[in-house]
Amino acid sequence: METIKQFSIFVENKQGKMAELTRLIADAGIDLRTLSLADTRDFGILRIIVNKPAETEALLRENGWTFKITSVIGVKVPDCPGGVATVLEALNEANVNVEYMYAFVNRTPGRADTVICVDDEEAAFSILRSKNIDLLTEAEAYDI
Repeated sequence: METIKQFSIFVENKQGKMAELTRLIADAGIDLRTLSLADTRDFGILRIIVNKPAETEALLRENGWTFKITSVIGVKVPDCPGGVATVLEALNEANVNVEYMYAFVNRTPGRADTVICVDDEEAAFSILRSKNIDLLTEAEAYDI
């Protein structure tokens, strides 16, 4: 079972905070592989996957950012009608709840990768493999 490390960073909902954070990451030579932002009135949660997770963790700690590391699953979804539905139906069949998901940009034609956070990773991996649904490895996710 190979999961991908995702950082959920709490960002104050103020002008310039996202620019400040992404510049900090860029100046450290860390490349954002994917991101998703959910916001509330006072703060946002920036979910990112990066090419250098260990360095990112140290950088965020050293600079006082509040964050959490979560394990997520990367799925290689065929880029066609029903591609995402097939993955979600498989997870539903195994009674696995999808907490959230978002697209993951890749450079492979015909594929639309997806990041999925579930309530039961073991069951998710088992059902996805049994349905021959391709999963992203950690190395692939960090190198896309």
